[in-house]
Amino acid sequence: MKESVRKLTGRRSFFKVAAASLGAAFWADETLEAALQNTNTASKPSELKITDVRMAPLGSGLIRLDTNQGIYGIGENRDGAARYQVLELKRLVIGENPCSVDKIFRKIKQFGYHERQGGGVSGMEVALWDLAGKAFNVSVSNMLGGRYRDRIRIYCDTPGAADEKTFKERMQRRIADGFTFFKVDVGVNLIQKTPGTLVYPSGADINGNLVHMFTGLELTDKGIALMGEYMARVREAAGWQVPIATDHFGHIGVNSCIRLGKAFEKYNLAWMEDFIPWQYTDLWKKITDAIETPTLTGEDIYLKEGFIELARNHAVDLLQPDLLTSGGILETHKTGDAIQEYGVPMVMHNASSPVGFMANVHCAAATENFLVLENHAVDRPQWGDIIDGVEKPIVNKGYVRVPDGPGLGFTLNEEAIKKQMREPGYFEPTPEWDIKQRVNDRLWS
Repeated sequence: MKESVRKLTGRRSFFKVAAASLGAAFWADETLEAALQNTNTASKPSELKITDVRMAPLGSGLIRLDTNQGIYGIGENRDGAARYQVLELKRLVIGENPCSVDKIFRKIKQFGYHERQGGGVSGMEVALWDLAGKAFNVSVSNMLGGRYRDRIRIYCDTPGAADEKTFKERMQRRIADGFTFFKVDVGVNLIQKTPGTLVYPSGADINGNLVHMFTGLELTDKGIALMGEYMARVREAAGWQVPIATDHFGHIGVNSCIRLGKAFEKYNLAWMEDFIPWQYTDLWKKITDAIETPTLTGEDIYLKEGFIELARNHAVDLLQPDLLTSGGILETHKTGDAIQEYGVPMVMHNASSPVGFMANVHCAAATENFLVLENHAVDRPQWGDIIDGVEKPIVNKGYVRVPDGPGLGFTLNEEAIKKQMREPGYFEPTPEWDIKQRVNDRLWS
């Protein structure tokens, strides 16, 4: 009650000062200072400083940026990224004002790279936005320029099943739960044990680290037919009225990608994802131009330039950044704006905890050409327990509501996080990462 009276009194004071000043000089310096003193912020943003970087071992690490004013920002390291990729940035952010998000990002972005190596920088950037939003008492989506939507559509990953009846029941349960967009894996693992479906050199590394085009793995007509039969069962289970995307085809060559894409055209897919690694723009364009089914890539790209190159060449039909790889919230928002100029929609890849997920939600809300956001946690009821202050369940009838609270719009549930941590260590101090010696981090002389 006292807090409400204080805020109301503050607002009245603000308007009295404003009205008085308008009769003389418009926003004189002393009047502006008085107005700022009565503005409802959660701190004094101009004097905010980062004092520590801490992590909690949930997934690849939740990130907490502490400050000299008692408020903190939360981010998340990309799934599969290393803890040191976050903590090596500590020396670069300590003492900085977290409200200078873009300035700090430009300072640290040289320490990220494609795929999981972008996780530290991206997760740190998310935590900066959360802190800035809390400091100014504004949601991140509104800080990005405002929302195009208040609910975000989710595409639901649906694991396959050897038993056709089981898969059909699983898919129909998803539809009954309100999901309107799906993705399934239709890869060579479905046919690998069936003779006559694949051709590749004996002993070749067809499932390892060798880039797709260099494995020598190709599909036979029989293999394509069997994968098509599986896709037909998926369509029968889901019906023809819902979008279905496909992924994880295996490390097959470009010509097999084209043949499989043509065979799948009759299933009216939303897209076929990551046929080959994203770097091969010309080969992607060759595949895209040869088939009617839309193509998509992008979850491993760090920074907007790689997306722009693919969009400018119309090498794929859709692009899918993973915000915890691509450089964080603002870089992903910039990516959406950039590829929109070439007529390319933005899908968003996500395999994170609710912390990274909410960063995606705010970015999706503020990006006009956003289409749909991934969620991997539909079958994990405890997934949403680690945050409070948002609508529960977080994913409700195929959508998630954009939080209105400051920053990312949630509070942490310490008890739930500790239950899900892979080892002890809840946001402990990190003095071992306090670097004392001078380091030259410039990329120029």
